Amino acid sequence: MDAVILVGGFGTRLRPLTITTPKQMLPVAGATMLERVVAHLGRHGVDRAVLALGYRPDVFTEAFPDGRIAGVELVYAVEPEPLDTGGAIGFAARLAGVSDTFVAVNGDVLTDLDVSEQIAIHRSTGAEGTIALTPVDDPSRFGVVPIDEHGKVVAFIEKPPAAEAPSRWINAGTYVLEASVLDRIEPGRKVSIEREVFPAMVADGTLYAIERDGRWVDAGTPEAYLDATLAHCDGRAASEPSVAPDARVHDTATVRRSWIGSGAVVGAGAVVEGSLLMEGAWVGEGATVRRSILGPRAFVGAGATLDAHTVVGEGAQVHAGAALSDARVPPESE
Repeated sequence: MDAVILVGGFGTRLRPLTITTPKQMLPVAGATMLERVVAHLGRHGVDRAVLALGYRPDVFTEAFPDGRIAGVELVYAVEPEPLDTGGAIGFAARLAGVSDTFVAVNGDVLTDLDVSEQIAIHRSTGAEGTIALTPVDDPSRFGVVPIDEHGKVVAFIEKPPAAEAPSRWINAGTYVLEASVLDRIEPGRKVSIEREVFPAMVADGTLYAIERDGRWVDAGTPEAYLDATLAHCDGRAASEPSVAPDARVHDTATVRRSWIGSGAVVGAGAVVEGSLLMEGAWVGEGATVRRSILGPRAFVGAGATLDAHTVVGEGAQVHAGAALSDARVPPESE
C-alpha cells in the first residue's frame, strides 16, 4: 500500500518556528510530526510513503538519509512550484508510479484513526474515494461533508460560515483513493482536491466517507501544536512533567504539565506551565512561561513573563523583565 503525504506547505501559522524548519519536522514529544504520521500509516499496512515536498525539501532528505521511517520506504517528490493539495497529490503519485488504491494524508494531522478499517470500507463500497470525517465545534475553518445513510457524500462545502454549515462533521485529512482519481487532476497546474476534485466526485456519486470520533489534531497552529505535544504528558501527575534526562531544572523552579527538551535549562524560581521547551531552550531566574513554545536554544531573560501561546523562535531572545502575551519573537515583520 502506498501513501502520499502532503508536507510541502510553508507553515506560516507556526512562524517563527518554521522559518528554518518545515512544520512536519517539528518535534512532538520526542519524535518529529512526520515520523508520527508515517509510523501510524505503517501500522495500517502502508509500506511506501511518497512525500509531496515543496518548502525546504533538504531538511527532509538530510533527516532520513537511509530513506526510511519506522520501516516504511520514503520517496521524495519535490514540486517545481506550489501545486495546491490536488496538484501535489497528482504530481507525487505520478512521480512514484502509483497505479493502485492508495492513501493520501495531510502531514500535519495527528490521529488515531483506524486506517485499516477505512481501507476495508472503501473496498466494500466500490467507491472511487473514501474520506475520514471528524466532528468539531466550529466547522467554519474546514471542509464540511454531509453524507447519506449509505455513507455516500452528498456535498463538499469548503469552509462555510458557521451558521450555514449543514453538519459539524469535517474533512479529517485522510483519504483512500483509487488511481483513477489521478485522471481528474490536470498535471502542471494548481488543483485543489477539496474545491475541484471532491465536488466532481460527489457529482459522479463516487465519493464516500466514514464518521469517526477519535483523537484528531490539526497541528498547524501554535495552540494545536502545543496541545499535541502536551497530550503525551496526560496521565502524569502535575508535579511530573516530561523532562529530558540531560535537561536542568533548578530545585526551586516549578514545572507543570510541560515538555522539557534535551539540554534545556529552567532557572531558580522560574515557573513553566503547559509549555514546550525545545532542545537547549533557556528560562532565566524568576521567569514565567505559560502555554507557550520556546524553539531550540531560545532564551528567556530573568523575570520575563510569557503567556497565551507566545512563540519564541530558534535562538531568539526575550529580554529580562519583558511581558509577552500571544506574541512572536522575532516579530513577523523582522
